[in-house]
Amino acid sequence: MRGVDRGPEDLIASARGWIDASDRVVVLTGAGISTDSGIPDFRGPKGVWTRNPAAEKLATFDHYVGDPAVRKLAWQSRLELANRLGDPNAGHRAVVELERGGKLHLLITQNIDGLHFDAGLAPERTVEIHGTFREVACLACAERSPMSDVLDRVRAGEADPACCSCGGILKAATISFGQGLVPEDLERSERAAQQCDLMLAVGTTLSVFPIANVVPLAKAAGARVVILNEQPTEMDALADAVIRGSISDILPRLVEPLD
Repeated sequence: MRGVDRGPEDLIASARGWIDASDRVVVLTGAGISTDSGIPDFRGPKGVWTRNPAAEKLATFDHYVGDPAVRKLAWQSRLELANRLGDPNAGHRAVVELERGGKLHLLITQNIDGLHFDAGLAPERTVEIHGTFREVACLACAERSPMSDVLDRVRAGEADPACCSCGGILKAATISFGQGLVPEDLERSERAAQQCDLMLAVGTTLSVFPIANVVPLAKAAGARVVILNEQPTEMDALADAVIRGSISDILPRLVEPLD
């Protein structure tokens, strides 16, 4: 019987058993794992882009590079995000428990907030497929610097701060629409998906490609697929279990070892 046809407690019990029996779990996380840390998602019912579709321009590379007004709005948005950043929640800590239990093969996160690291996850077990908000990169000379340093300049009155070394455009070290992923990160993610025995997709609509392809890659290689998300996803039909509900409540239950 398909996972979507079964009751929630039955699904949780089954998924917990599969995780307990697995040796190579790959976890793919999206914005939904961070909402309980005060960071809104993008495409959910109350998501940033759902409420304000124009805000998506701030994450589009060509708009950002070509329009100083967009960059100024983007820097104000980064200030707001920095002020909202909270602490890791129980969902982030549950992924760390998988690592401590020797089961985590790789975490692939679509998130740029760095909260997985704040929770204690080892960087060598992590691919930040869409980059990081914690650093700023110059689009001309590629020099990197801490985001906090550049935000201090914005607070001091620089609406569109330039690179101190070459005068180039500065941008968060994230992957915007119109930018390609880092090839090595994508290759590592796809390789891990083909090697895992269980794929756990958490807090993602699985609508952003190419990284969403890791789910069918894992399934085709024989892994079980568990999806935990508040809303339906693009790949629910592929899953062995689809679980709806609070990630902070359910994910710790899934990773707790069976007696």
